[in-house]
Amino acid sequence: MPQLPFKEMSRPAIIRWLLIAVMVVFGIRLFYLQVIKHADYAEMAAAEQIKPLTIPAKRGLIYAMDGSTPVPLVINQTLYTMFVDPSIVKDPSKILDTIRSVAGGNLQPNLESLISRKESRYQILGKNLTRRQAEMIKSKNYAGLGFQEVTARVYPEAGLAGQVLGFVNGDGVGQYGVEGYFNSQLVGKDGRLKSVTDPSGVPLTIGDKNVNIPAVDGDDIVLTIDRNVQAFAEKALAEGLKRTKATNGSVVVIDPRNGKVMAMANLPTYNPAEFGKAQSADLFNNAIVSAPYEPGSDIKTFTVATGLDKGIIEPDSRYNNTDYIKIEDRTIQNFTKGQTGDITYQTALNYSLNTGMVTIAKLLGDGNSITKGARDTLYDYFHNRFGFGKLTGIELSNEQPGIIISPSQRDGGAVRYSNMTFGQGMDLTMIQVASSFCSLVNGGTYYPPTVVEGKLDKDGNLVAAPKKTPKLGVISKTASDKVHKMIHEARTAFFANRDKPGYDIGGKTGTSQTLINGSYDNDQTVGTYLGYGGDTEAKYVIMVEVSGKGMGLQGGTDAMPIFTDISNWLIDYLKLQPKG
Repeated sequence: MPQLPFKEMSRPAIIRWLLIAVMVVFGIRLFYLQVIKHADYAEMAAAEQIKPLTIPAKRGLIYAMDGSTPVPLVINQTLYTMFVDPSIVKDPSKILDTIRSVAGGNLQPNLESLISRKESRYQILGKNLTRRQAEMIKSKNYAGLGFQEVTARVYPEAGLAGQVLGFVNGDGVGQYGVEGYFNSQLVGKDGRLKSVTDPSGVPLTIGDKNVNIPAVDGDDIVLTIDRNVQAFAEKALAEGLKRTKATNGSVVVIDPRNGKVMAMANLPTYNPAEFGKAQSADLFNNAIVSAPYEPGSDIKTFTVATGLDKGIIEPDSRYNNTDYIKIEDRTIQNFTKGQTGDITYQTALNYSLNTGMVTIAKLLGDGNSITKGARDTLYDYFHNRFGFGKLTGIELSNEQPGIIISPSQRDGGAVRYSNMTFGQGMDLTMIQVASSFCSLVNGGTYYPPTVVEGKLDKDGNLVAAPKKTPKLGVISKTASDKVHKMIHEARTAFFANRDKPGYDIGGKTGTSQTLINGSYDNDQTVGTYLGYGGDTEAKYVIMVEVSGKGMGLQGGTDAMPIFTDISNWLIDYLKLQPKG
């Protein structure tokens, strides 16, 4: 039998060949891994070592004006969510004792249950911890306990202008008011970081695989709201509702020279920092822009302005008032009776006589009836010029357009338009009426209302917002000068002793019935007052509305005193000079 070769080899030779064979195998394996499968394993390594990380953008701040200086109404605060991995907790009782002593008010209920869920890797134990609270707990170095940084909105002025501001919900989305309208500008854009990390996931600062896209913080928006005017308007409104026992009220203050809203207040309201405690979602809506209603006799100023602009009446033109006027099968009467006979349109405005307004509508036609031509003219002024039934474009969420019926619609007949001349038969918002009223007293220019003054740049400088395009010649300057004076005379006739002497103050009362089950209820009325104030020109327009379920509120007795309080305060605040 032949001898096998390896039997002739020494032990060292055998070991040497075995080692060579192993090295060949390893070499082949390494060639396979490093050359053939290089791309695949490189991709797998990158997936393990290069982690995509989000760099959160900071939500923009919101400012009001304090005179000419921006001051913050909404800022950001860094808070912390505390979480636990129950599977690696060693001493739950010690952890619970510590966090209760440090952050008791910020903790979740049923802590024992949360921390004992060993099958879970993540349970939230507390929310909105301050940096100090988080650092005190971190210093204990408890295994399994961690913190996540979150940003919360903080309101240095508490609930001031809450329905203008809106709020940010738990998902970081702005809702209502400015927060909702400008959410995409305020939220900014998150950045991206792809970085080589260590085994614990901490980004390293070295490596050619890093990709860094910086976060773009949200815009810092500056409002036209003046914090001082806003605060006084809210105070005056609250005191007025307390006097009248009304349950609801609204005030808007506008600069008629540019359409900038200086104050916008509603009651009841809410605190955006505690939006979850609001008893009704209705509180989130800003009634001034979102709640159309029949404005009543405030609209008589617009009817008179239309008549003056068309040249069919003058302030001292006369008509025969019998306290009743018939339109088709309806008889319209005055609420205030007794000013009968041959009277002027100034008297009709002073005493808020419906008959005078309906007569103007007749004069727009053939003088005897409210013709189709008369209705077309009123619709052109009310809808196209004054913007009734249209969105104003104010930068607040949930603005409503209201409703105004055109003559071409089935219900746009003479009876409807007779009612519209004194503020019934159409639903308008306060922002529509107040901003349009500005054009009556400023020379005839309509400035679209705005709540945006501009933005702060990265250096903290105010960059003015682009100006909206005004609508010139809504009425002529001649007509504006006349109606301006008529509105002044209408206030002087009854309320002159309420105003600071030496200033140009004018206004008009409004009392409107409310529709309940399709019928007007004389026992539930909304009281409004719409007016202006200034020295050599109108410097502010104020509109006040008060209401309450089952309450008969009046423009003159319930809304007008609130106007007066704000007007007299504004004269001092704006440093207006009395006429010599």
